[in-house]
Amino acid sequence: MVVSKRRRSHFRRLFAVGATLVLALVAGTAMAATIQPGQSAPIMGSQSGRCLAVPNSSTGNGTQTQLLDCTGAANQTWTYTSSKQLTVYGNKCLDASGQGTGNGTAVIIWDCNGQANQQWTVNAGGTISGVHSGRCLDANGQGTANGTNVILWDCHGQSNQQWNSPEAPPTTPPPTPPTGAGPCDIYASGGTPCVAAHSTVRALYGAYNGNVYQVRRSSDNTTRNVGVLTAGGAANAATQDSFCAGTTCVITVVYDQSGRGNDLWYQGSSVVPGSTQSRPATATSESLAVGGSKAYSLYINPGNSYWRDGHLTGVPTGSAPEGMYAVLSGTHVNNGCCFDYGNSETTRAADAAGAMDAINFSTQCWFGGCAGTGPWVQADLEWGLYPGGSQSWNPNQRAFTSKFVTATLKNNGTSRFAMKGSNAQSGSLTTLWDGALPPGYSPMKKQGAIILGSGGDCCKPGGGANLSAGTFYEGAMVTGYPSDATENAVQANIIAAGYR
Repeated sequence: MVVSKRRRSHFRRLFAVGATLVLALVAGTAMAATIQPGQSAPIMGSQSGRCLAVPNSSTGNGTQTQLLDCTGAANQTWTYTSSKQLTVYGNKCLDASGQGTGNGTAVIIWDCNGQANQQWTVNAGGTISGVHSGRCLDANGQGTANGTNVILWDCHGQSNQQWNSPEAPPTTPPPTPPTGAGPCDIYASGGTPCVAAHSTVRALYGAYNGNVYQVRRSSDNTTRNVGVLTAGGAANAATQDSFCAGTTCVITVVYDQSGRGNDLWYQGSSVVPGSTQSRPATATSESLAVGGSKAYSLYINPGNSYWRDGHLTGVPTGSAPEGMYAVLSGTHVNNGCCFDYGNSETTRAADAAGAMDAINFSTQCWFGGCAGTGPWVQADLEWGLYPGGSQSWNPNQRAFTSKFVTATLKNNGTSRFAMKGSNAQSGSLTTLWDGALPPGYSPMKKQGAIILGSGGDCCKPGGGANLSAGTFYEGAMVTGYPSDATENAVQANIIAAGYR
């Protein structure tokens, strides 16, 4: 992320993809069709048998919606997002005109802005009411003909206010990973395999029996690899303790456990050519217990950061979908730019909106409206830290202040991204955002490098974004768009790991 913000206006609003929806066709024969993530459906009036539509396929702000014969065309294909928006064309929202709340207020389309007059509640019985007004979508005058205007009216439940309604998705059973699985086994069983897996505290595959990181001691500048106690187990902290006794050590590299060679070397090392403004993190800043075994974290202070160019080794590029997670500390944070883990520029420069796709965990709030004092799970998409799908208040955002925090981010590359967070010792993931990408970020332009502990424009002469503090315990990046069930299973695995 570039330190000096470059705001761009008038970006095209992107396709807001909802969660899995179940559409009950209440007009005619009752049938059920499952709408998968990334798909959308028409909304049919119960009385008329005609569909909620934008006349003449107009895309202009202020166009009033009408009833029209159902054709399945884009102008009558809607997505109900987790933020309660009904989107059409992917860049326009169903909107109570002029933020009106009175009977007869025109129901129009407008650029999605996240305001309450663009939020709708799907009610039992098939009515759809405005969050802002409390009034219902209504076929004006009980009309059923083509061209009947759709307005707001006091909710009375009659058939001209009943619609086939996007409903909550059924619960998806979690994937079945192998016995003794780690997070990356779980991702693989869900069809989204890890392309990079990093940790200083444990193995992220049930069968992994290799090295997890390397330390270098100051007394003679020699190095030693730290492995795991057993296959799939905790890191062997005794190796570090013995090697670093009587001197100081730094962590030079966190090894990639996925087998793709996406090892994270500190920027400033010879393995990251041209990096001059970073140094390795001290190896002994924080010890902890994982599963009852001693381990050491990667304790990052300003001036520490790690990097890898993974664009040729499976890290998603361009608009390819990807997901990631990290276990971080909610007590060692600051507001310096930028404590990130995820996809970044191979150029190590702030190239463009969408050139990054990384978890940010910090007390930075670029655009205002973040609840409390942080730290917050946000998305660093380059040229901005996003608490949701825009630069405005996201009511679902919250601070995570526990000692150990799970953060997840996933991005389908063209229309949708989602962020979640939780205490890593207990509890389920909280969805912070699941909806449209910010304006100007479709398609994504990911370059496929991996960053840890800084922003994307780090660390070469003239570069910045290396002012952050944070603690990294484990994390992975995956190819594809992970299901909620997969992420929930990963969270359960993290809790079972026993961070203390």
